[in-house]
Amino acid sequence: MGSLDKKRPEKSSGRRLTVWIRNQGAWRRIGIFLGLLLIAWLPFFLALTWIGNVLNRSGFTGILALVLLYAGFLWGLPRWGDYIHHWPHPFQRCGLIFQLQTARDLALALAIGLLGVFALFGLETLLGWAAPTAPDLRLARFILEGFLMALAVGFAEEMLFRGWLLAELEKNYSSKAALAMCALFFALTHFIKPWAEIVRTFPQFFGLVALGVALVWARRSPTGSTRGDNPTRLGYPIGLHAGLIWGYYIVNVGGLSKYTGLVPEWVTGIDSNPLAGLLGVALLSLIAMQFAKTAQPKT
Repeated sequence: MGSLDKKRPEKSSGRRLTVWIRNQGAWRRIGIFLGLLLIAWLPFFLALTWIGNVLNRSGFTGILALVLLYAGFLWGLPRWGDYIHHWPHPFQRCGLIFQLQTARDLALALAIGLLGVFALFGLETLLGWAAPTAPDLRLARFILEGFLMALAVGFAEEMLFRGWLLAELEKNYSSKAALAMCALFFALTHFIKPWAEIVRTFPQFFGLVALGVALVWARRSPTGSTRGDNPTRLGYPIGLHAGLIWGYYIVNVGGLSKYTGLVPEWVTGIDSNPLAGLLGVALLSLIAMQFAKTAQPKT
């Protein structure tokens, strides 16, 4: 009996903590989850940093540390969703549904993003703002490399921002408020860099906000058999995000085009990134408006 009595306060304390977290506002819950994740990850980060310095492989160990951090996020997400929100299927609640329709959504949005970047460079070429160049001899390698990298980044960021983060915000805020906050937070997290770089690349911020809005509306756009039932998937935002990255990677790293300098960088794109300029914002806004036509508010 004594041992049983000792366990009861611990269970009761755990339940009270869970209820307390559940009753917090969205941003407090987000901060608690990310804080717990960082605390659990810190020992691995310190160990890998030390190993990297000893072996002179800090680049590799740095990447490995980030992979472990994201693995921790994927491990913690279903447990958080179960204990805090009582989601029966946390990954599905965040839009990760393994169905054929998800793959179709992803492929369609991937094509939209890829062709959108190509169209952007084509328009800039017609206007004389960019000029085609002889492709790099390793272009085929860059196409495959860019595809795999784009899919990995698209999945990682969409699962985080348009999956878990958006689900947390929608529990406490209206559809419009959650959209705005998710898009702004997405843009701000990409501007964690030295102040001089923030000032120099500030026009990119508007492109990131436009992209964030487009991806939220893509997340809220049901397709196929889901129409009318209102479940949505991450296929659209993952595909769109990956397609934009892939198109930029092919053109820029593959050496297919270069800017002529006839107009300022803020028009064509800071650091040769077409999505970080005025035309890029216009393209992303156009894509966003198309997804907005089919997007459904939160349930």
